[in-house]
Amino acid sequence: MSSTALTFPASFTFGVATSAYQVEGGIENDWSQWERQGKLKEPHARCGRAVDHWNRYAEDFALAKAVGATAFRLSLEWARIEPERGRFDGAVLEGYRERLLRLRALGLRPVVTLHHFTHPTWFHASTPWHLPESLEAFRQYVRQCAPLLEGLDALVISFNEPMVLLLGGYLQGLMPPGITDGAKTMAALGNLVRAHVIAREELGQRLGRVELGISQNMLAFAPDRWWHPLDRSLVRLAAPAYNHAFHEALSSGHLRVFMPGVASTDVRIEGARDSVEFVGVNYYTRAHLRFMPRPPFIDFKYRDPDGRGLTDIGWEKRPEGFLQLLQEVKRYGKPVWVTENGIDDRQGSVRPEYLHTHLRQVLAAREAGVDVQGYLYWSLLDNFEWLEGWGPRFGLYHVDFDTLERRPTPACDYFRTVATGRVLVPPSATSAGGAAQPSAAR
Repeated sequence: MSSTALTFPASFTFGVATSAYQVEGGIENDWSQWERQGKLKEPHARCGRAVDHWNRYAEDFALAKAVGATAFRLSLEWARIEPERGRFDGAVLEGYRERLLRLRALGLRPVVTLHHFTHPTWFHASTPWHLPESLEAFRQYVRQCAPLLEGLDALVISFNEPMVLLLGGYLQGLMPPGITDGAKTMAALGNLVRAHVIAREELGQRLGRVELGISQNMLAFAPDRWWHPLDRSLVRLAAPAYNHAFHEALSSGHLRVFMPGVASTDVRIEGARDSVEFVGVNYYTRAHLRFMPRPPFIDFKYRDPDGRGLTDIGWEKRPEGFLQLLQEVKRYGKPVWVTENGIDDRQGSVRPEYLHTHLRQVLAAREAGVDVQGYLYWSLLDNFEWLEGWGPRFGLYHVDFDTLERRPTPACDYFRTVATGRVLVPPSATSAGGAAQPSAAR
């Protein structure tokens, strides 16, 4: 790439990402119930106080500013806002409004996720996603959230990783609500698309035009056995179903998934056509697919064929897959935001190089004509990582989970250098290889 191609334009946004349940603490919802049922990889793990972001948000916003971020992704916690069906907590709504206003005052553009995996404790019992009643429940929730966004020029995400929610919660039973039913999975998928349309309606009525999209986890796929026709067929089926079905529905209005023996649907959804202003991409790794002769017929594997080493969570380092997927979403003709990208790096030493290789793919995508407008690193802080509990560390800032002290990792220097200088320099050109220093924010 030329030196010009290694430069980010002034309009490009560098930011950081969080989600409410993973950082705020003190939330009672379907995930806290799931933990008490011993459903995590470590059955005794609890999110609990998380990293106490609910009380330390001012400090954490300052940490985002300190690394040169100009956008901050957070989510609104439905269970805080509506702990009992039909009862909305005014103090919580005011608390979220205060946080959003603080972000704007600091020069951080809010990127607000309405739904990031979690639900109030009453939701699955009375209005689960596979039933039409879920739509009215979501409408009432979004109606309460809409005033929080007035005057903020926020980027809004209706749903974070809807296919992960459905695969984990409705097909594999690994996360709430713990269902394993293909027909219910497809019914829930259709209703999530409809719920996005509802969010667009409710936000539009209150705010006028709103920049709304989804945040879609996208995987690079490869056959586990390159020579095996059924492994290769799985890739041809899984890639459009997992990566593109939701994006395609919000572009064309046509929701189509074809996974024989697993789950399929083919339906047109009113109002879904051209219902996003941007395409959100979450990218982490590549998965190798192997056919199994029994339901669900698919086995996911993470390989290291190039000898780069797996990340600490066991995922392949595959920056080339990032470029591939950014080029694939060009077809939707919308601006693209990288709404998550990051690495579990428990020693904190390899994150700068990961950032370098993946930001290089963002620039390559832009050079190829993909309108990538922003990059949000996952995550600002080490936090509670769902089924993995407290093991993984994705944070630019290391968090001592006992004392809750935030300490910068070497990646903070590197991120700041690129975000403020607008040039993709190698990590060796910064102090990114040095030891982490105590946080200056208190």
